[in-house]
Amino acid sequence: MLQRKLHIALPVMGESANLAQFFACMEQQTFRNFKIYICVNQYESWWNDPDKHYYCHDNAKSLDYLKSSGFEGEIIDKSSNGNGWPEKRGGVGWARKVLMDRISKENKNDIIISMDADTFYPENYLQSIHNYFEWHPDHVGLSVPYFHPLTGDETDRHILRYEIYMRYYALNMLRIQNPYSFTALGSALALPNWAYHKIGGMTPVKSGEDFYLLQKLVKNGSVGQWLETTAYPASRYSDRVLFGTGPALIKGARGDWDSYPIYKPASFDLVKNTYDLFPSLFKEDVQTSMTDFLKELFKTDDLWGSLRQNYKDEPNFIKACSSKVDGLRILQFLRYQKNNSEPLSDEYVLTTYLQEYFVKEMDSGLVKILKDFNFHASSINDLDLLRQFLQIQEAKFRKRVNI
Repeated sequence: MLQRKLHIALPVMGESANLAQFFACMEQQTFRNFKIYICVNQYESWWNDPDKHYYCHDNAKSLDYLKSSGFEGEIIDKSSNGNGWPEKRGGVGWARKVLMDRISKENKNDIIISMDADTFYPENYLQSIHNYFEWHPDHVGLSVPYFHPLTGDETDRHILRYEIYMRYYALNMLRIQNPYSFTALGSALALPNWAYHKIGGMTPVKSGEDFYLLQKLVKNGSVGQWLETTAYPASRYSDRVLFGTGPALIKGARGDWDSYPIYKPASFDLVKNTYDLFPSLFKEDVQTSMTDFLKELFKTDDLWGSLRQNYKDEPNFIKACSSKVDGLRILQFLRYQKNNSEPLSDEYVLTTYLQEYFVKEMDSGLVKILKDFNFHASSINDLDLLRQFLQIQEAKFRKRVNI
């Protein structure tokens, strides 16, 4: 078995309280051939912004901790006075990019692992990832299973609402067998160094970098969906990034879940119908369920002509169509459909979906929970039971994808 080295990319911003726990997780790993790269980062302007001084001082504490603890990895300082990000670039997306660009100079067969300091990793985490790429040497990436631990306070309602949204979305994408069925979590993904080179590195965005990275990987090969281990990201409010778990919880605490709706299953079916027509589009233009939306989005009436000119065989044409109608376009289409259809409550859509697709899997307890289910009024315990049910069903799908 090839002994690949694992290179851990860890962005740090306001994480001084979490570093000891993170290193404790790393000390417990059964796989030992790894190196940690840390980018302590913030915007340079924050040194002159009283509202951001917390991050400046906390990052200084993190640097002091790393330098005094005998840390043997590499530190990239993008936080000390004079070293911070300029306004037009920065954030966790740039931190991950800088880290992965540095790691990309190592052996091409080594593995890049994206992690977060506020996430708990069980002792088999690194070994499982190493084994996965031994068994799937041609795969370009891996989306690792995740599970948000509960905290015992009102945060639980919001994280459960957000995780139920993510698992519902993933289940529908898996159900229609769409290639963009991954769940993007920067704390739970990995890829071979050669694949990072193949896709031309990370897209430099302030946040959402995990989504765009996985999307680029899907366009270039197979991304794994299952592993016999789990990452446990923290459930906490955070404004450090523009979108993601932290901002979702902040908006959710204000009662605003408009950015994370439960889309109707029929909308996902329209995506599948469009993908099913890609072979027909190779021969001639045909109307698909997404045609009108795509014409409006791309501002053209000729959606497929240039693809036919550039890809003369059907398999490559279909691949090009999939790259054009990618995960971002699908999400935009689902929002478009929701905004232009009869309004239905998230609870109604979710319960009818479960009753249609999982009636045989649900026990009497879950049936009872769904009878009067409400994201705001149902108990935390009921929300958690629903979350765990979705997790189990999602795992079944993901295991089949890996086969």
